[in-house]
Amino acid sequence: MDQGNMDNPATIFISIASYRDPELLPTLRDMLRHAAHPENLHIAICWQDNEMPEVFEQAGFTPQGGRVVEGREVLMFRYNQARIDVISVHYYTSQGACWARSLAETLFENERYFLQIDSHCRFIPDWDNEMTVMLRQLQTTSPRPIISSYPPAYKPGDDEEASKKTYVSRLIFREYDTQGIPMFSSTPFQAEVPVRGSYLAGGFIFTLGDFVKTVPNDPQIFFAGEEIAMAVRAFTHGYDVYHPHKPLLWHYYQRKEHSKVWGDHNNQAKDQGKVEKAWWERDLVAKKRVRTLLGLEEKESVASLAPYTLGNQRTLRQFEYQAGICLQKSTVLPEVLDSEKINFFATPPADETEWLNRQFAYYKKSITLNASDYETDETRMSNLHLSVYNAQNILLYKRTLEPQELETLRTESADNLPTLLLEFKTASIDRPSVIRICPWSDTSGWGNVTEKAW
Repeated sequence: MDQGNMDNPATIFISIASYRDPELLPTLRDMLRHAAHPENLHIAICWQDNEMPEVFEQAGFTPQGGRVVEGREVLMFRYNQARIDVISVHYYTSQGACWARSLAETLFENERYFLQIDSHCRFIPDWDNEMTVMLRQLQTTSPRPIISSYPPAYKPGDDEEASKKTYVSRLIFREYDTQGIPMFSSTPFQAEVPVRGSYLAGGFIFTLGDFVKTVPNDPQIFFAGEEIAMAVRAFTHGYDVYHPHKPLLWHYYQRKEHSKVWGDHNNQAKDQGKVEKAWWERDLVAKKRVRTLLGLEEKESVASLAPYTLGNQRTLRQFEYQAGICLQKSTVLPEVLDSEKINFFATPPADETEWLNRQFAYYKKSITLNASDYETDETRMSNLHLSVYNAQNILLYKRTLEPQELETLRTESADNLPTLLLEFKTASIDRPSVIRICPWSDTSGWGNVTEKAW
């Protein structure tokens, strides 16, 4: 890169991982049509597909030849003055989202800013100016701010413009998965300025360019766990997350009609020799790495994560204080899941023991009851008992349903099968294992017990 670009305060390196995505080219065109300074953009794409590169030329992108970076050929294009570099790999050779993001990052050339997005987005006018101005304002209060969120939704097609939502949202804790890894959702908010948060979204990160070198994507993280891993690594390297108070871009969610890596990289594809590993095999490795990073794996060497490790600016415990979660216990503070859905606690607790004592594990599950779960042949049921036990057969939660409640649930259901939401919290780390359902009759006692896995 020439020195003039190095000194330009507005150069942006844009990393895009694209997996068989028909929205990639529309995304690029929209991005560059709405950029205030497309000449300052360097777009790096890991293109996981089986199409020929001519599709870029056919879409109006001007070929600029190629070069080799870290042993991989890079196809070079220009479009509306922007540089577009493409690493082309067949989709069967993909190793997941973060692997693709990691490959794109090899093309970083010390640009001033860094933008990571997915390949199905739309942009506001002058989005590049808007993002850089917002980040510079945040730098007055934080040395290393990150702008990140789940962007509002759009849906491609004839009604695309009308489909663009106008809300903004912040990332919040949803639940721990079965591996004890925090998973997120979002909730809308209104504010005059960006708001502090603890979590970041893999599909939209805007920050200073050196983030690429400080917190590079771990290529062995397949997909799940990407966001908590990146969040704790960014935090411990001294970065602060902010959720933007106005839309900067839109994102296409679900994409049910589009190909996904878990549909292609399945057991059948592995048996046929098309892929080296099924997606779930890579996912197991990824989750072990995330658990190691979060301090949940005792025997695994943290050194094996290098260079995708925690930083030394702040500790993992400080992250837990800020987010209101305790990773070791798979618990959260009540405020994290109550109506306010707090995702950022500005001050650490005065007393750690008291903080730990306030933590709870929250569990929620919907179950559908069949008639055989509660109907008895001989006598009328007086009520239905539901009990939740852990793997050690210790009772965690119980609920009694009256016949009238069951009938109400049944009539509210489309298929006449009552669906019941079980929701409870416990101070113990024990995870639910089994639900036992048993009818009780005042005249004949207990009926048959039905068991359902939690």
